[in-house]
Amino acid sequence: MKSLDTIPTGKIERAGKLVKTGVKIGGNYVKYYGKKLVDPQTSKDTLDQDNAEDIYDGLKSLKGSALKVAQMLSMEKNLLPRAYVEKFSLSQFSVPPLSAPLVRKTFKKYLDKYPEDIFDEFERDSVNAASIGQVHRAEKDGKKLAVKIQYPGVAESISSDLALVKPVAIKMFNLKGKDSEKYFKEVEHKLIEETNYILELEQSHEITTACSVIPNMEFPKYYRELSSERILTMDWMEGTHLGEFTRTDFDAELGNTLGQALWDFYMFQIHKLRRVHADPHPGNFLVSESGKLIAIDFGCIKQIPDDFYVPYFELAKEENINNDKIFMEKLYKLEILTSTDSEEELKFFKALFKEMLTIFTSPFHKETFDFGDEGFWSKIANLSERYSKDEQIRKMNGNRGSKHFLYINRTFFGLYNLLHDLKAKVNVNHFERYID
Repeated sequence: MKSLDTIPTGKIERAGKLVKTGVKIGGNYVKYYGKKLVDPQTSKDTLDQDNAEDIYDGLKSLKGSALKVAQMLSMEKNLLPRAYVEKFSLSQFSVPPLSAPLVRKTFKKYLDKYPEDIFDEFERDSVNAASIGQVHRAEKDGKKLAVKIQYPGVAESISSDLALVKPVAIKMFNLKGKDSEKYFKEVEHKLIEETNYILELEQSHEITTACSVIPNMEFPKYYRELSSERILTMDWMEGTHLGEFTRTDFDAELGNTLGQALWDFYMFQIHKLRRVHADPHPGNFLVSESGKLIAIDFGCIKQIPDDFYVPYFELAKEENINNDKIFMEKLYKLEILTSTDSEEELKFFKALFKEMLTIFTSPFHKETFDFGDEGFWSKIANLSERYSKDEQIRKMNGNRGSKHFLYINRTFFGLYNLLHDLKAKVNVNHFERYID
């Protein structure tokens, strides 16, 4: 893969890149409708494939928050057409890397030395390039290290990138009115945090220390003296990316062991620490040769305030979903329903969220849950498909729920998908022993 010597950092330059992408997408639609005139049965699959390709190609050279949004969307397997999911998932760990001169320039700027002056060995070619930074192997004093280097201009372009992505998101998620701004501010805030490697180092140390009580989990050690706001150095961890591992013919018992570790890791953070690793995609986890699960990235950490945590998990209880008075009370508390809703909207969204929550909270209603159960996933897929085609929902305001839903729901969607890929059967309340 060809490396990049420069990355567009100016607002006009980045906007120009996206405009070119928009022109290509317009051309794809012209071709699609031309074919459809000739053959009314023409499928949208080719259109989706062409659009996904052009959007990804446009974003990968920009890197930064625009590409990060694509990564986030790739986790929503029931929201986007498959072509988009497959293409956007490449943004997790497969984008063009920075060239060696640009890497050296970054080191000189943020650590005042070149990499060869800091490490005993430093590989000039990256082993992993993603949306915000890339990783290089290094060695110092006999220790194998992973050095994450942030792309130039990423932190400075977050606000302008999101402004460019905003119109697409508003249309895709049917957002209306000024209330939608709270969701974009939440994304912007988290992305700004993700570009602060000093914050990531502190969060990584605190969370990995607290989570060390969970068996079958391993974490790298982080090195303050070899890090800065744009460079982060940690132990090099040997293992297979979880996404690659789940495509192998792995042993069912090992899948259950890894799944239990993953479940306990997340439930411990949520219920004990009240903050959580909110980026559960396969690129952030490895499986070691000894069968341990390794968590390697703590850039995206979501704090969970009590006024959200309490009603959110009260709605995870089956008896509360089935108690109309309590159910409605929690929907208002979580901003799913509002005082300005019409009778039609109240009726529609109450029914929608009752059905949705009955499905999504079902793992919490049992002592053990099989995430490999295809019946569970069929219910999710059917619900998603049904409401994506519902004309009524398109007429209503899509601004539903507290801003905290964005990253908490993302966490659970990602976690459920990873557990499904592992075909894991988990003991739901097993994590409680580590909280005590």
